[in-house]
This record gives sequence, structure tokens and C-alpha cells, in this order.
Amino acid sequence: MPSLPCRKAHRAGTRPRVEGAREAEILDATLDLLGSVGYDRLTMDAVAAAAKASKATLYRRWATKADLVMDAIERAKGAPQFVDPDTGSLREDLLQVACVPGGLNDTRTVSVLAGIVSALHHDQEFAELFHRRMVAPKLAEFRAIFERAQHRGEVDSTVDIELLTPLLAAIILHRSFILRLDTDDLTAARIIDEIVMPAATRRPASAYSPASPTSRQGQP
Repeated sequence: MPSLPCRKAHRAGTRPRVEGAREAEILDATLDLLGSVGYDRLTMDAVAAAAKASKATLYRRWATKADLVMDAIERAKGAPQFVDPDTGSLREDLLQVACVPGGLNDTRTVSVLAGIVSALHHDQEFAELFHRRMVAPKLAEFRAIFERAQHRGEVDSTVDIELLTPLLAAIILHRSFILRLDTDDLTAARIIDEIVMPAATRRPASAYSPASPTSRQGQP
């Protein structure tokens, strides 16, 4: 009796991968929902519906909502982009962090971070994941900016880099989430010139040029 053609089966325990354009669509949908409804109200069902995918498809790639949201925060289109510039100038480095698309004062960045603030207080799994994958690496990038500046002689040798590292982000995010104040490029530049630079250099704010933000995306 002739043998029947067999179907190519997946190995036991393996599942089709979700990657490429399909993965990007799911991450984009997740980030959009995070900004509009927040982490607490975001569900895998809602993401699946927004991305026109099945919930099973999501679980093939992400074991938990926390994993999915963290991937979206890191890699989705429009996700926060806290770059680690190295312009050779402390002031310019800080402006690049704050005054660029995806930077600290970008409206999409603020919206995404606002969506997770509550979860950071009561969801231990997500809080630990966020600190390990987002906060710790970004603090390391900020620390590197100030350490390079200190090696160049821009930052006073007596300054405590650990205290200085979170200063710019803390002020901008405090304005957004606690004071409910927008921080445009000009305001971010003033924070850098009147608070961060004097704290870093032990020089008065008058030592710096009038606050002027770096143009977005290199435009004059």
C-alpha cells in the first residue's frame, strides 16, 4: 500500500513565531491603547481587536500583558526614544535628550508614561520589568552623559553624578504628571540652562547663552 503524504508538523512544544510587520502592527496597537486607556485598562483582548489579530496570536509571542507592553514601549513606532547622544557638549547632549521627537518632552512620550504611572505603584511584576528594561538602562545613559562631561572638565569634580543623573527627567516628568504643566522645547532649554547646568558646573545660570532649544530633527 503506497504511503500517504505526510504534513510537515511543528516540533512538539514549538509555535509559529509572530515577527516582522505583524509584530510591528501589534506593538503599535499596544502603544496606542496604552496612551489612550492606560496600562490598568489595557487588555490582551483589546490589543487583539485593535491589531485585528487573535488573542492566541498574541500569546504565541508574549506570555503576559507586562511583556507585551514593555516590548511596545521599547520598540513600537512612536515609542519613547531616549537617545544617548555624544555631541562633545553637555548642554547639547541634554537638549538632544529633551528636545527631539520621542524625547522627554514629546507629547507621545508623556502620554505613554502617563499610561503606566498607576501600574508602577500597584503592579509589582510590571514595575520590576519596567525598572529593569527601561529605567535602569536610561539612567545609565544619563549617567554616561554626565561622566563624559566630567572627564572633559565641564562638570565640576565635586559634583555627585548619582544625584545629578535623574535631575532633568525628574523635573520634566514632575511638571507633566504632578503639576500638569506642558514642557515645550523652550521651557526644557530653560530648565537645562537655569537648573541642570548650574548644578553640574557650579557656575551661575548667567554663564550660559539664553535658552534656545535644539531644532527638531536637525531643522534650522
